[in-house]
Amino acid sequence: MTERRPHLVVLSTLFPHPGQPNAGVFIRERMFRVAEALPLVVVAPLPWFPLQGVIRLFRPHFRPRAPRHERQQGVDVYHPRFFSVPGLFKSWDGLFMAWGSYRLLARLRRQDACDIIDAHFAYPDGYAATLLGKWFKVPVTITLRGTEVPLAKEPARRQRMMRALARADRIFSVATSLKRHVVSLGAEADKIRVVGNGVDSAKFSPMEKAEARGALGLPADIPLLISVGGLVERKGFHRVIELLPALRREFPGLRYLVVGGASAEGDWRVQLEAQVARLGLKDAVHFLGTLPPERLRLPLSAADVFVLATRNEGWANVLLEAMACGLPVVTTDVGGNREVVCDERLGSVVPFGDADALAQALIAALRKTWPRDAIIAYARENDWAQRVAVLVEEFERLYLQRRTLVHD
Repeated sequence: MTERRPHLVVLSTLFPHPGQPNAGVFIRERMFRVAEALPLVVVAPLPWFPLQGVIRLFRPHFRPRAPRHERQQGVDVYHPRFFSVPGLFKSWDGLFMAWGSYRLLARLRRQDACDIIDAHFAYPDGYAATLLGKWFKVPVTITLRGTEVPLAKEPARRQRMMRALARADRIFSVATSLKRHVVSLGAEADKIRVVGNGVDSAKFSPMEKAEARGALGLPADIPLLISVGGLVERKGFHRVIELLPALRREFPGLRYLVVGGASAEGDWRVQLEAQVARLGLKDAVHFLGTLPPERLRLPLSAADVFVLATRNEGWANVLLEAMACGLPVVTTDVGGNREVVCDERLGSVVPFGDADALAQALIAALRKTWPRDAIIAYARENDWAQRVAVLVEEFERLYLQRRTLVHD
């Protein structure tokens, strides 16, 4: 008789849905690959407040609506609501999230569809997951993704984050730097395993540069930078734009591709366009909007250098995606970026907030002849298949350990 495999419930407030199609795509990329090996459903709670419809009149992208249930790539995705006051009482979000998800988890448990709760982000998701795990007597895993760094600066949420990590049965970290961070706060190092994000080598592969530029209507002989991500302050598009006047003196004709749109963190499109206009760069900066993953290889293949002047990251998938298309990377020394750009043949990492260092790194990157084949090979070594195999092994081990304890 075939051994029963564990049924996972992925718990995350950040997950794509029709109103927010690009939120948490990196979680879906990771966990839907796990779903090819293990049965899985997603519970993606949405914050709710009685007057949020009024707020949308002034902020159209505020807490976009989502269906209670949908199917994505054959996987059930549920969106229960939980009470959350905008900007206030954030240290209570974890408790309210657990309460808001209770009835759904109870039903999944009755249906034998909940053997492990797998939460993404330590707070509020991880905190809610550990409460649910306690109530339903199932093990809990938490994946650290980068928000744990700013959360640690807020005492109430830091306390709840650390309580969640103490209660969790297993912790995954997308970067070694995040593991070190939470261990320094008191988390148990032995139950944390680093499992970085990966890249889809089939989806992200290089095109001929001339072909890619022709498809985008770009000249073949100009230097070209590119950044990809949500148009929010954290990602640092504005930090690159402010350098363009000086960079264009070094590289006349240089252009900058901005790929991205509104995200759960907000939408800086208006601010970025105003900055471009103020600096007289309308002919130099191209806003391409949000592109689905299968179309990202086109602008990535057209560019010469990928830049991400980000303020905070866990493990930025987009760095590997750029490398898989043959691009060197210039990025800031935050989160796991140095772990991804771990060799000078792949690009360079500069201190965050040092505009001169960023400018010099970009100048050097645009002048250098890069070992494109080596960059692509490195990215392919980090294909998703290896990451998923580790995760499946860990989930199955945890499930068997819990079954053994119950039967003993």
